[in-house]
Amino acid sequence: MLDKMSSNQRLILAVVLSVLFFVVYTAIFPPKQPEGVDANKSQSVALKQDVQTSQAKVEEASGHAISEQEKIAASASSTIATIKNKNFILKIDTLGRISSKELLQEMYNDKEEHHAQLIPAFGTKPLFVRFLDEAINKEATTVVYTSNTAEVTIEDAPQKVVLTQKLSNLVVTKELTFYADGHYDAVVNVSQDKKYFIYLGQRPEITEQMMTVSGAMVFTDDAIATIVEDGDAESRKSFSAVELISAFDQYSATIMYGFAKDTNIIVERDKDSNPVVYFEAVQNMQFNGYVGQKNYKVLESIKPVLTNAIEYGWFTFASKPLFQLLSWLYGIFGNWGWSIIALTLIIRVILYPLTYKGMVSMQKIKDIAPKIKEIQAKYKGDPQRMNAAVMDMYKKHGANPLGGCLPMILQIPVFFAIYRVLLNAVELQGAPWMFWITDLSKMDHLYILPILMGASMYYQQKLTPNNFTDPMQEKVFKFLPIIFTFFFLTFPSGLVLYWFVNNLFSIAQQFIVNQQFKNAKDAEIAVHKHLAQKEATEKKDD
Repeated sequence: MLDKMSSNQRLILAVVLSVLFFVVYTAIFPPKQPEGVDANKSQSVALKQDVQTSQAKVEEASGHAISEQEKIAASASSTIATIKNKNFILKIDTLGRISSKELLQEMYNDKEEHHAQLIPAFGTKPLFVRFLDEAINKEATTVVYTSNTAEVTIEDAPQKVVLTQKLSNLVVTKELTFYADGHYDAVVNVSQDKKYFIYLGQRPEITEQMMTVSGAMVFTDDAIATIVEDGDAESRKSFSAVELISAFDQYSATIMYGFAKDTNIIVERDKDSNPVVYFEAVQNMQFNGYVGQKNYKVLESIKPVLTNAIEYGWFTFASKPLFQLLSWLYGIFGNWGWSIIALTLIIRVILYPLTYKGMVSMQKIKDIAPKIKEIQAKYKGDPQRMNAAVMDMYKKHGANPLGGCLPMILQIPVFFAIYRVLLNAVELQGAPWMFWITDLSKMDHLYILPILMGASMYYQQKLTPNNFTDPMQEKVFKFLPIIFTFFFLTFPSGLVLYWFVNNLFSIAQQFIVNQQFKNAKDAEIAVHKHLAQKEATEKKDD
């Protein structure tokens, strides 16, 4: 069937399939709406609601009684230590957990323009401890921790907070050293060698858009990232030789790292099939943690391996180097918008030989289209001879029927790789380009960029040669700019900027190719006229 399709039919198929991909993906994986209370309201309101609704919201992780402990934890929760910095406020509750981390920078505000709250109101929280012994565990969920300080402020030097829980026959001590960049060092000690577990905590629930991934990650020392998306967690899985564990959403993550090679990391599922991550701890356990935005430079400065917490899904192999190139360009331009434009230009230059051949092939097919129609009419009752004659015609004129759609097909994975880069780059949050575009991570509220993108796509179609034989195909093709404009209305401005500029470069390249063919035709006509005049002159002289 594909052999019988013309090049333009294949082109239409490729583009329509890409559009259908968006539609189907959105239908199957719609953006999840955050549940529960508004985590950005005051701590007192959040705690009150936490107590009132904890019975309905707690999660039952398989293999252990999480739900009962979380009920107790919710009702007993109150702040015993507050760690402040110019960029965040972190709080620790009576169960020795990180119960709250509020980001103070406006660029990270949520959709309601409230300060981003990285710790969800419900579910397990970072540093939650569960004992295997039921009697010890029951007591541990009712006896509160004490802190050596009620409040510390981090400026240049790190600050230490010591938490202590005194049980009947056991003392639990957590020494936590907090740093201004958002990471912390943890030393957890129990006075007797009892088996216990420390939890990573639930993922942040701030910003999610189409095609973003949220869930948990386990990154091992063989550079393999195992990602368990929300809703996809299955039975219990264990990992060793782990470099980091992460519970993440689009821009933020709760990360723990610095484990001994033999540390057993466990991933289970809750009642909603979301991942729950924790690890088996030893009597004197040392590790590190981070709660914050997945900013590449920040993570790299803490520990380079942490940059692997920035995931791009299937397109990591292409997206990761593209982001590094984009970041390098930002170092030159100092503006993410102009860096995106420069990245687009570089990609177009790399793809230029291929796209040029495709455009030339399309022009050749357009030129021989009348002859192709003659062949189709001549061999209408004999498809085999017709296909053979058409292929001979293509070969004779050096036209590749696949040449026109191949560049489009190859650009689709590049587009998705760029999409994941621009969608996952927290660096674009609050990053302006110029004029009305003040945040490249958000949609253009004036819809100017999407409309310009659609208009440029329409004009590109006008310049691109076609040889439609089916009026319906031509109508569908003409509607594609409208369809794409509709989809791009809610896309981040950075992504729309990339596609718009990409269209502009395509228009320029198509214009050059069209002009070259026009010049070649004019030269051919001039040669024919010259030869005709010369022949007429010679006959006249005879």
